[in-house]
Parts: sequence; C-alpha cells; structure tokens
Amino acid sequence: MNNSKCDITHKPRRQTRIIQCIYVVGFMDLFGVSMIIPLLSHHVKSLGASPTVAGIVGSTYGVLQLFSSTVVGGWSDVVGRRYSLLTCLLLSAFGYGLLGLSSSIALFVLARIPVGLFKHSLSICRALLSDLVSEKERPLVIGHFNAASSVGFILGPVVGGYLTEHEGGFYLSSFVCAGIFLLNAGLVWMLPWNETLNHHMDTNANSNSKTSKSSNGFQNCLDKNHIEHHASQVCSQADRDWKWRDASLFQQVWRQLTSVWMQICTVGSSDLWDVFLVRLLMALSIMLYYSNFSLAMEERFQLTPKETGYLISYSSTLGALAGFLVGPVTDLYANNMPALLLHSTMLTSILIFLYATALNIWQVLLTSTFFAISTSIGRTCITDLELQHGGVQSSGTLIGAGQSVTAVGRVLAPLLSGLAQEFSPCGPPSLGVVLALIAVGLLLVRTTEWNSKTKVKEKSHKE
Repeated sequence: MNNSKCDITHKPRRQTRIIQCIYVVGFMDLFGVSMIIPLLSHHVKSLGASPTVAGIVGSTYGVLQLFSSTVVGGWSDVVGRRYSLLTCLLLSAFGYGLLGLSSSIALFVLARIPVGLFKHSLSICRALLSDLVSEKERPLVIGHFNAASSVGFILGPVVGGYLTEHEGGFYLSSFVCAGIFLLNAGLVWMLPWNETLNHHMDTNANSNSKTSKSSNGFQNCLDKNHIEHHASQVCSQADRDWKWRDASLFQQVWRQLTSVWMQICTVGSSDLWDVFLVRLLMALSIMLYYSNFSLAMEERFQLTPKETGYLISYSSTLGALAGFLVGPVTDLYANNMPALLLHSTMLTSILIFLYATALNIWQVLLTSTFFAISTSIGRTCITDLELQHGGVQSSGTLIGAGQSVTAVGRVLAPLLSGLAQEFSPCGPPSLGVVLALIAVGLLLVRTTEWNSKTKVKEKSHKE
C-alpha cells in the first residue's frame, strides 16, 4: 500500500476538528433534551392526565428506546454513520417540534414516538468516534465526549426553566429544542466526511498490516477469506451509499433489514453476556442510588428541595468534569480496562454503602463527590469493553445493544425502588449495594479470562 496514503499524520489538525465537532453535537444534543425533560410531567398533567395515565405516557419513551436502540445501532453499521445520524437528528427535531404543538394527550404521545424510536444520536456519535480513533485513544475520546454531553445536560434545565417563566414556555422550549437538533443536523451535514472515511480506512489498514508476515503488502500474506473480511471492515460509507443507490426502494429496504438482522445476530451470538450483565447490574444500582435521593435527603437530614437541588447539581458537575480524567486514569492502568472497571465498580459499591449508612449530610457530600467520578469512569470502561470484545466493525450495534440493556434497567429500577422503599428510605440504595457486589463478584470471575483474551489478541498482532 502506498505509504503516503497510509500516513495519517498529514491530517491531525483536520481530524481533531472533526472530533471536536462531534463533541459540540453531543453538547447541543443533551442541552436541548435537558430543557424539556423536567417539564414533561408537568405538561402532561396540565393536559388533564391522571397520575396513572401520566406514568404510562412517561414510560412510552423508555419502552421504545428499549427496542429501537440495538436496531438503529445496527442500521448505522449497515448504511453508514452519516445518513443514520442525520436521520436520527431530523426525526428527533420533528418529534420535539410536534411536542411544541401538543395540545392534547394523544398528540403528546404521538410526539414521543419519533423521539423514542430515533433519539439515538449520542450512541451513533460514540460509534463514529470509535471508528475514527485507535483502540488506545478510544477511552480518552469517549470520556471527553461524555463530559461535553454532561455539561449540556447541566446547563439545559437552566435555560428551560427561564423559558418556562414566560407564557407558553413549554411550547417555546420544545421549538427551541427542535431548532437545536436542526442545527446539529446542519453541522453533521457539513462535516468533511470524505476525510473522515479516508482516515478510518487508513487507520484500519495500518493496524491490520501489522499482522502480515511479509513487507510486500497484506494481500500477499492473507488468504482470500481474510482479505474479504478485511475489506468489509474498511469499506467506506461512500461505497455503502453507492450499493444502496443502485437498488430499487424495496430492495434497499430489504437489504438493510437483512443486514441489520445479521449484525444483531452476530452480536447476539458473541460471548458478551458477562459484559452486558455487568452493565445491567451497575445501571440498576446507580439508578437505585438516585431513585429516591430527594425524598431520602428530606426524611433523613431535613434538607429542603432547594438544598437537595444544589447537591445534585454539584454531583452532576463533578460527573461532567470526571470525563476528562478518563484518559489519565486509563494511561495509569496501561489501558487495562478489565482491571479499571473492576476497581471503579468496587469503589462505586463502597460509596453506595456509605451513602446508605450515612450519619450526616457531610458524609453524603463526600460520597457524592467520589460517586460521580467512579460512575463516569465505569461508564466509559464498560463501553470500551463492549467494543474490545465485540469488534469495532459492529460498533453501532454493540453500543445500541448496551443502550437497550440500560433501558431495561430504567424499566426495572422504579419497580425495585418502590418495593425497597416500603421497608426504609435507605432500602433502594441498600438494594443497589447488593446488585453492585454481584457485579464485583462477576468481574472477579471474568477479569482473568478477559485479560487472557487481550493478551492473545496482542500476541496475534505482533506475529
């Protein structure tokens, strides 16, 4: 292969700008969404919904996300990141715009459907980032992306609350959110995708060429099947677009559906049950920690809602800043993600226990400080492990499947929290400690096998 084509050091500045643009997309995405989230329950009640109906309507989004996350992620692997990301952003903008017109419960539910089905822009952005950078750089870049998104989630409610003070504030907030998603779509459209795809192809080619036993080129040393597999990994999204363009509409839809199904089956048949189970257990434990936080602070320490809000904002801010610690911490662990995930999970379980048994508010403040950091690092670790063991060629499907697992946690957490709270205000976090300890036990059993797989992989690359 031509060395000038493979040399990716000629475009570091351009590549950095592309990644920074994706950070901006993540920031604006959660900025717009967080403007709306605190207002949804109040708005649906103002439309005349009973508490039961409001709960059912509120669960619509989570249920749709549960089933659509993996499908949309697999679809992004099939048709390419550009058009899947644009589709998700535009349909989400349509959903939020429709929400701004919702004057009845039926229209409110209708507006939540496109958002529930296609609000996967953050997952596709993470998959795109994993396409652009090497395995060593991936935790750092995804950590920064999570930090940028978290900052948007912190600032959004402030703007949404300000707009709500005006007449028709909810509708105005919805239209502003729709406009933000349209701006994001414009930014994604203007990205230099040809440069992005060439960088991805060159990076993969350089990585795979290290496995060759001859310096005459990887085609002389790989068999036919390996060549075809390598070609499928590094084929550009432009080639995929060309393939769909030559087919009729029915053929395009059928091919995409079958390709997405094959992607999902590939991930489903892979040995990732342990990674997904750890994700589910930790998602549940973290959600149980937050489930009755405001009520517990009031009952246990007589905090006012305003004071509890300050504490939550403090923790959220630390969680956002913790995204910038992911890179240095992974370097400290020499990119040993299983060990880092094990230690962060152990720390998280200890912190939840300390919160459940806290004797004063200062102990809660201390646990909240380190809890935000440990969960931020753990979230990046589990995503990176999914990509390590599942393969970056299915990164969209893998990240989507991970989001589906988290959605299962969102469905189960309120039920488990309600049952645990029947016994004590400390019941939900106490149950979270039990689930986190189960995750720690699973990690202790599986970490050795994960490390052995990583060593085999590294050894095969060196040969």
